[in-house]
Amino acid sequence: MTAALEFKEVSYTYPGAPPGAMALERVSLRVEPGERLGVLGPNGGGKSTLLKIAMGLIDGYSGQATVFGMPPRRARRDGLIGYLPQRIEAELAFPISVRQTVASAAALRTAPWRRPAPDVRARVERAIDLVGVAPLADRPIGKLSGGQLQRVMIARAIATAPRILALDEPTVGVDAVGQRRFADLLGTLHRELGLTIVIVSHDIRGIAAACDRVACLARTLHFHDSPGGLTPRILAEAFSHQVEGVFGEVHIDAHAASECAHDHHHGNAHGAGGARADD
Repeated sequence: MTAALEFKEVSYTYPGAPPGAMALERVSLRVEPGERLGVLGPNGGGKSTLLKIAMGLIDGYSGQATVFGMPPRRARRDGLIGYLPQRIEAELAFPISVRQTVASAAALRTAPWRRPAPDVRARVERAIDLVGVAPLADRPIGKLSGGQLQRVMIARAIATAPRILALDEPTVGVDAVGQRRFADLLGTLHRELGLTIVIVSHDIRGIAAACDRVACLARTLHFHDSPGGLTPRILAEAFSHQVEGVFGEVHIDAHAASECAHDHHHGNAHGAGGARADD
């Protein structure tokens, strides 16, 4: 079966970066259709870079990246990926409604002087309903709360009928109750639309609630397994002194540290996608 998303030995350095300052180094990763993968790591660890490559927004990397077997830029052009960026760029003062915001993405391939086709209008209404903002459909987006606006932007992302939904730090500033609701929303979209979902985040609670598998990324891919396979010991080895960026302050005693290598080897043995454990 063709992978929904596949990286093979992908490395990337931003233009102008100091020598050796790679954003990604030899990352290999395979995501099967219908999976829900969380990419967990500290700020500056390469998570957003990985998403941008998958979205076809970055060129000049080495290795190979494909989306359903095709180059990322072509996949984006064909509407295969719906994307929720970390920072939602919306002109909240602009007098546009929730429905119009969602429709603006669904009708991208429709000439501006033509009325969207019935199937496009149906996708818009279904997207609005699935994310739970139907009662707000005629409200100006500038009158929405942060959580409501996020749901509208997700509706906008899925109204194009993508096969992958990619989300960059979607639970920043969201409390535990909000994270649970967000995970329930993603579960609904996964079930109803059959989406492959990829989330990048430094928040382990949000990842664990919403995903089936987890990849730990800090420039290289260190671990690849189910959320239940992650422990403070594994993250301590993978992230070294950056573990606090994921768990908060964690104490790793000498006994736990001595077991870390065994746990890490076990996780890679049962993980998938060629996860790398070298730094």
